[in-house]
Amino acid sequence: MTNAAPYPQLALLIDGEWITDTGAGEPVLNPADESVLGHLPHADTALLDRAADAAARAFAQWSLTPAIERKRILNRTAVILRERAGEIAQWMALEQGKPPAEAAGEVAGAADIFEWYGDEAPRLYGRTVPARMAGLRHEVRRLPIGPVAGFAPWNFPALTPARKIAGALAAGCTIVMKPAEETPATAIAIARALIDAGLPPGCLNLVFGQPAQISEHLIPHPLIRKISFTGSTAVGRHLGALAAASVKRATMELGGHAPVVVCADAPLDQVVPALVAAKYRNAGQVCISPSRFFVARKIYDSFVDRFAEAAAALKVGPALQVGTQMGPLANDRRLAAMARLVEDAGARGLRRVTGGARIGNRGYFWQPTVIAEASDDALVMTEEPFGPIAPISPFDDLGDALTRANALPYGLAAYGFTGSQATANQLASGLRAGMVGVNSMAISVAELPFGGVGDSGYGSEGGTEGLEGYLETRLISQTV
Repeated sequence: MTNAAPYPQLALLIDGEWITDTGAGEPVLNPADESVLGHLPHADTALLDRAADAAARAFAQWSLTPAIERKRILNRTAVILRERAGEIAQWMALEQGKPPAEAAGEVAGAADIFEWYGDEAPRLYGRTVPARMAGLRHEVRRLPIGPVAGFAPWNFPALTPARKIAGALAAGCTIVMKPAEETPATAIAIARALIDAGLPPGCLNLVFGQPAQISEHLIPHPLIRKISFTGSTAVGRHLGALAAASVKRATMELGGHAPVVVCADAPLDQVVPALVAAKYRNAGQVCISPSRFFVARKIYDSFVDRFAEAAAALKVGPALQVGTQMGPLANDRRLAAMARLVEDAGARGLRRVTGGARIGNRGYFWQPTVIAEASDDALVMTEEPFGPIAPISPFDDLGDALTRANALPYGLAAYGFTGSQATANQLASGLRAGMVGVNSMAISVAELPFGGVGDSGYGSEGGTEGLEGYLETRLISQTV
């Protein structure tokens, strides 16, 4: 085991005040051994009202803060996060389960997001439209929409809150952020970095508690003007309906089930290691994880053998144990979900090549699993696994493979691999998703839009598109 930085005290942040005791809360568990890391206080409706009011009062000043000053604060936050990356990564390893090197990479990615959005803040241009008559001026302005309510899941406790917080602040909005209760220390570390960088009180508020209670109170709250949610499609539908009922802008990054099409001319020596690394990163708990594999029959057996051999060789263990390549799942619910998918595959007679079972009886560990000859109607092919299970199926015709890849209502990410430029173009245009990687897994970086289509949601975070959701357009037609 490596020595971890002491797990920090957990708290809410409201109007610049850290609140550690609210009379209600829950334990935060280490998924590697189920031990208690700390106690997380919960916000009641009175504290949620305080947070929304603080965000509204801060908005009056923050929205008028020159963009160059917003840039400086966000850029300083990036510097601080990089300086503290090692410590934050250890906290993330404890509460979320990903190995420290992987966690440090996520913190670095979060720093990139703050830096990129900071640099983009002074570029929120409007435009002047030539008038049809003398003495008249038409001006289009892009203005911050108002206080935001953000909701983030546990699987990327630095990246996902960073996208929402940095995007809102860069645009001139303030935010009430509800990170995941399973992984609070990482979000708290981001908040402390922002405060140390000079962010005024009330611009960022952190609340934790019962997710349904918080969302059902904050989304219709009269002071909240925009919603940003990352999570499951089922919850997204409910929250989207709440936002629509009060006519509020919403960005929804929902579930996925990313197909991968591997053509016969794909270089397996490069493709297999890349896909294994992507599939089992964060124990498969990644919304853009490759999770349905369609492989040309000519190379199918070789691909399955190589993929399964690499998966079986991964070292699974506690995140802070030296040499660990894959940590535990986040909670016992994920273990039950993996067991259900494997049992269904077995009942259908699908071939389990490797893995397929829990490891030990303490901690939430699951074997890297490969299922071959996966039928399109198997649960593992129709429901997002969100875990370390890779179903692989052969195809004979690329058109058929694309049809099967696009058959589900999800459309977050998709991937294709080939040695032919003509086929690469066919994959790029034929795969239906908000993000498509052709001979590349690099679809999640600060300057690129991150979002899906269909049941995977609407709107984007990241890139210039990420700022659009935090801005409203105002036309000013004025005599001069």
